[in-house]
Amino acid sequence: MIKLAVLGCGRIGQMHARNVSNHPDFSLAAVYDVNKEFGEKIANELNVPLVSDDKEIFEDKEIDAVLIASPTDTHIEFIEKSVATNKPVYCEKPIDLDILKVNECAKRLKANKVPIHLGFNRRFDPGHVEAKEVLKSGEIGDLHQVLITSRDPGLPSWEYYQAAGGLLRDMTIHDFDISRFMLDEDPIKVFAITNALIEPKLKTELNDADTVMIIMETASGKQCHINNSRSSAYGYDQRIELVGNKGMVLSDNKKINNVRKFSSNGETTSVVEHFFLERYYDAFMNGLSSFASCIKNNTAPEVGFEDGRKALLLAEAAYESLKTHQMINVNYD
Repeated sequence: MIKLAVLGCGRIGQMHARNVSNHPDFSLAAVYDVNKEFGEKIANELNVPLVSDDKEIFEDKEIDAVLIASPTDTHIEFIEKSVATNKPVYCEKPIDLDILKVNECAKRLKANKVPIHLGFNRRFDPGHVEAKEVLKSGEIGDLHQVLITSRDPGLPSWEYYQAAGGLLRDMTIHDFDISRFMLDEDPIKVFAITNALIEPKLKTELNDADTVMIIMETASGKQCHINNSRSSAYGYDQRIELVGNKGMVLSDNKKINNVRKFSSNGETTSVVEHFFLERYYDAFMNGLSSFASCIKNNTAPEVGFEDGRKALLLAEAAYESLKTHQMINVNYD
């Protein structure tokens, strides 16, 4: 089994630690967090060592790989420490909030052969993968449009907004990545509109938004539409439509069960999974399987550092569009 340590024990880190401990390819070797309370909580729950200094993880030759779920501004530091100690790394998105720092890191890692797997879990969702397979089979013909709906069930805390780095870098970045996965071609033009329709203070106090629509176009003319909302009254909404000249395939919301009820009040169906931890559980586990496979087979990750860099570049182009009210040509250099 691959001995893996988790860096960062907040909400997403705790989820990853539990998933790693339940995954057949991994054993959870240790956890680390500067917040001792967070670290102790998950260490005690899973009965694993809590280390007091990240150096202990990188210097431990018994630890094979690391998973980075720490605050975003530590990701580059931990990625480079992982590479320097020859430990394959799974890193949560985004790589950093500053594209200049990401580009500089990319230059430093140009000759790197250590696997760096980015945490774009939606690429591994069974429904999304099946939709991509239907497209590849030719069943819906030539792809013309990708439509991505991603709406959260409720607003996060104000503290979260202050640290998130903006809606497009924090939330929409998942959609930028899955758009590239589905299009199989990098968008070259981006146009965005945003607003704070749910919490107006986001716009006035943080220059942020809770509602967004984005249009993208590829060199061959394929179109992509992304719409996001920070708060959906009816629950977590995650859908992707692929439209071709012969048909359409939809990867729909995941429901708690398939029960349908019929009465004088009409038809009711089961509700969708509450949030990303439940909706994308299979995707997170499949992403870990993919990471394990690239370690065991010495192959490149299915989603790597460059995918993270390009998703952030699309976010930066979208922010430029907001400033200029123009369609922006994306420069991936």
